[in-house]
Amino acid sequence: MPGYPVTRIMLKTATPPRRAVLALSLAAPATLLPGCGTTPAQAQRAALPDFADLAERVLPAVVNIAVQGEAPAQPPPEFRGTPFERYFRGRRERTQGAGSGFVIDPTGFVVTNNHVVGTSTRVSVSLQNGTELPARVVGTDELMDLALLRVEPRTSLVAVAWGSSNAMRVGQWVLAAGNPFGLGGTVTSGIVSARGREIGAGPFDDFIQTDAAINPGNSGGPLFNVAGEVIGISTAIYSPSGANAGIGFATPSDLARPVIEQLRRDGRVERGWLGVSVQDLVPEQPTGRRAVLVTEVVQGGPSQRGGLRRGDVVMSVNGERTETSRALVRYVAAIAPGQPVRLSVTRDGRSQELTVLVGRRPASPS
Repeated sequence: MPGYPVTRIMLKTATPPRRAVLALSLAAPATLLPGCGTTPAQAQRAALPDFADLAERVLPAVVNIAVQGEAPAQPPPEFRGTPFERYFRGRRERTQGAGSGFVIDPTGFVVTNNHVVGTSTRVSVSLQNGTELPARVVGTDELMDLALLRVEPRTSLVAVAWGSSNAMRVGQWVLAAGNPFGLGGTVTSGIVSARGREIGAGPFDDFIQTDAAINPGNSGGPLFNVAGEVIGISTAIYSPSGANAGIGFATPSDLARPVIEQLRRDGRVERGWLGVSVQDLVPEQPTGRRAVLVTEVVQGGPSQRGGLRRGDVVMSVNGERTETSRALVRYVAAIAPGQPVRLSVTRDGRSQELTVLVGRRPASPS
């Protein structure tokens, strides 16, 4: 059943000292700020953004997604391991799921998560005005958990523009929109809590963390900056309960946009691949230079044909310094298969230049 990935973690709560509790329970008298005639609370409210105009502008482009599919029937727990279990073998049952998405083109292109559509047999998109449209899956990308849908509207749709996730700073305001728990168009606000988060979802982890409320059903929904541009796509949450705990993750727009453009153009995503296993090489001295160590070379792969060996230290690619294995993988993945890359490596204490023809990343690379 298509669903919303939830990583459950154990949280420890701390009980504040009684003195602090009492202090918080006391209401301080209102104090006017010198020269402005306002209380601190009034000044604080004035400093907070008003998202009403922003929500009104972007919500028409946010859609609800309903999916139907089939999955192998699962016997009830009490039937497992009994003779009755065989009656469920070979049977299939219908599944249903819900998620969110957003329109990027008035002609009807909609972005969502791959895990929202999954292997669904039927996908429909509901607009904010209640109009329901059948949708076709143009293409999906499992590694980035992205999908592109196409609907055929009778009139032009309201669309939203991409923004730059790289321009976002920790602490800046964001607005999340989607279809939490199937309730329909909902917005929540928060800030960028962190950038570059790795949560074990895959080799391209580079998530925006936000405290804007994200719940099951928000998957595939947009994360907006205050200008109304999409700077992220809600993808996952950390939660001990399955609901919002103030830690949500969004795929950055600067990573998602080229994938969506490729899906729109070709219906699939092709990524570059070197055919190596690598790990970070951290220098012993704080002033030392970080690099990437080659731990394995795939037999017959692009790197072996290009002369790369196990134990080589990759210092740069095409003249750009390489300090982490994740950065190296992402850099090569963005290169079209068949294109050459120049690797500067250190082998046995000596610097060498190697040219490797980038291969096509297989479905399950070594």
